[in-house]
Formats: sequence, C-alpha cells, structure tokens
Amino acid sequence: MANNISNEELIRQHPGSLVQKIVKEVVSKKATDIHFEAEEDEQWAVVKIHIYEEDKEMALRLLSKDRWVLQLGYYDDEDEFIELLQPLTQSEIDLIPKGLQKIMLKVLASEEGLRVPGDFLSK
Repeated sequence: MANNISNEELIRQHPGSLVQKIVKEVVSKKATDIHFEAEEDEQWAVVKIHIYEEDKEMALRLLSKDRWVLQLGYYDDEDEFIELLQPLTQSEIDLIPKGLQKIMLKVLASEEGLRVPGDFLSK
C-alpha cells in the first residue's frame, strides 16, 4: 500500500489487507494476548498489533452479536490519538483463522483476557 494514502482511506478501502497483516503478526508470535475491554455500554474482545515505526496500532475487535470491527489508531499532528473503526464484511471475517475467532469469543463471553500461543490461533 502506498504511503501517501490517508489512514481513513487505508481502513475504508483496504480492510482485508489490514486484517491479513494483523493475523500474520499475531499467529507468528510466540504468545499473543487477547484482551477484554469495555467502554460505556459496549464490550469486546480485542487483539492488537503495534507498528512502532509508523506510530500506529491496529486491532481486531469482536463485539456482541458476532460483530467484527477493524481498528486503526494513530497520532495526529497535534499528538492526539485518533481511532478509526471499520465494520468487517463476512469475506473479511473469513480471513481470521477459526482458532483466533474461537479464543476471542471465549474472552468476550468470560470477560477475562487470555494469553495463548500464536500457532494455536492459526488453526
């Protein structure tokens, strides 16, 4: 992806490639943390990766009712953290390995985070 496209264009026009990037990094790690988070009246399981050289954070969120959301976070010129969210289509959800989907569902249901081996998530 070209470096000259905006973060908004990136998340809206290329969500599948971002999902693949997150999955590739998560399953290649020795261990991955799946977190439980809540804000106001919404709860979700989330797996995050950090792209330090670009000062970005990307994440997959699983919300109630099997809703999946791609998150892209970055710092703007005023050093404010901006969080962009993009709901995923079924074809984009299908890029997420079943092992990762099951663990995220378990974290959401139990409301407790887990640390699991990356290769376990790829199954």
